Amino acid sequence: MDVSDLRKRILRALDDARKDASSRRMVVDQATRAYEEFLEKVAVPLLRQTQAVLKAEGQLFAVQTPAGSARLVSERTPLTFLEIVLDASGAQPEILGRVSVARGREGVIIQERPIAGSKPIAEAGEEDLAPFLIAEVSKLVVR
Repeated sequence: MDVSDLRKRILRALDDARKDASSRRMVVDQATRAYEEFLEKVAVPLLRQTQAVLKAEGQLFAVQTPAGSARLVSERTPLTFLEIVLDASGAQPEILGRVSVARGREGVIIQERPIAGSKPIAEAGEEDLAPFLIAEVSKLVVR
């Protein structure tokens, strides 16, 4: 292969990679903004409601909002929690629900699943998060 032809192809590939990276950064930035709004308007209020329901049943949990996530944490076992996070590592950023349960000798069991499926983050709402909470909260309290 001619050196000049190889050089052109390599430079073209590098340029394409830069464009892809720039485009990816824009997608992740938009998803991050939409996710922050989702946390503020949907996730944290729904977690607070869940906390109130659990408290009425004698289950003590706290709602925590560390940067970029929201958690419902057991006051008895801090390694037992339900967390809402943004996963930007895949092809498309998505909202993940993560459940961590501390089970004595078994250790900590962690499960993750998407909250809104293939729906854009800006369109995710209570109708996406509530089924996750309803299905997963029992894992936090049942021993």
